Amino acid sequence: MVREFELCPGRRVGGDQPCFIIAEIGQNHQGDLDIAKRMIRMAKDCGADCAKFQKSELEYKFNKKALERPYTSKHSWGKTYGEHKRHLEFSHDQYRELKKYAEEIGIFFTASGMDEMAVEFLHELDVPFFKVGSGDTNNFPYLEKTAKKGRPMVISSGMQSMNTMHQVYQIVKPINPNFCFLQCTSAYPLQPEDVNLRVISAYQSAFPDIPIGYSGHETGIAISVAAVAMGAKVLERHVTLDKTWKGSDHQASLEPNELAELVKAIRTVEKAMGSPIKQLLPCEMACNEKLGKSVVAKVAIPEGAILTLDMLTVKVGEPKGFPPESIFDLVGQKVKKSIEEDETITEQVVVNHVKKVKY
Repeated sequence: MVREFELCPGRRVGGDQPCFIIAEIGQNHQGDLDIAKRMIRMAKDCGADCAKFQKSELEYKFNKKALERPYTSKHSWGKTYGEHKRHLEFSHDQYRELKKYAEEIGIFFTASGMDEMAVEFLHELDVPFFKVGSGDTNNFPYLEKTAKKGRPMVISSGMQSMNTMHQVYQIVKPINPNFCFLQCTSAYPLQPEDVNLRVISAYQSAFPDIPIGYSGHETGIAISVAAVAMGAKVLERHVTLDKTWKGSDHQASLEPNELAELVKAIRTVEKAMGSPIKQLLPCEMACNEKLGKSVVAKVAIPEGAILTLDMLTVKVGEPKGFPPESIFDLVGQKVKKSIEEDETITEQVVVNHVKKVKY
């Protein structure tokens, strides 16, 4: 059994716990606090467990030349990349306001700390867990410092190799056992042939003592539902209020109706996973009574005859008799009385019949 841990207060992940669904708002709020609140409300109304943002302290995430680089993309909010990112970056006080709003409406709130100083702020903000974005998964000093904060961690694995993920595990595990890995491919939008859901199974084999999840950038919900069916215990999807808005993430994000449909589909699939024990279920009894077949006499069988296979066949019979899987056990048995052609073979007509237990 995969180990469980408490990711958020009162909410465990792993084992047989339901999938924890993260609505990744990221910077799809367009730098507008009111839109950000609307998106938190949308995540709550659609049934997500957590609304997540991305927090950067820009001078610690980017060097000076990166911030001064001209940015002429159609998605740009400024003449330079620095101006663009500053437009989309909320202040500490705005983050406090957003967290308070999320608490008021009853949804967990966190953010990816996109640099070490952002992690320091999020720790001060008292988020329930840290999300490590794929861009920092091979940033080993960052991982070590983040793990030492003692909060649960969700670590995406986009752009990484299995060898790197083994190194990540070896760094984090001795410091902080409460973490999970998410299979992720860092492309927006992500094409199905690049999703590689089988990595979920590879992670489950390689790291059997931590939960495994999935962070998806594809369009639609089918692949994410499949990830949950494969055992993903944490699922992250980008969300938006409008895919046509400016910004490179919107096209790979789910609009409210899609997020609601995804959550519903996941909860349905979780119910459908059910038990690994195969047996006749109470809900099948009506069908079994109506259509379940029995062994019947293929020919007239005289009293005292020893049954042979060519005397028997299988049909829907009235009354019910021996089930089809008993036909070979009946061969060699003696009958107490004559049986008409097409008559059901019942226990009452077989000498010394001992009912076998079905497994």
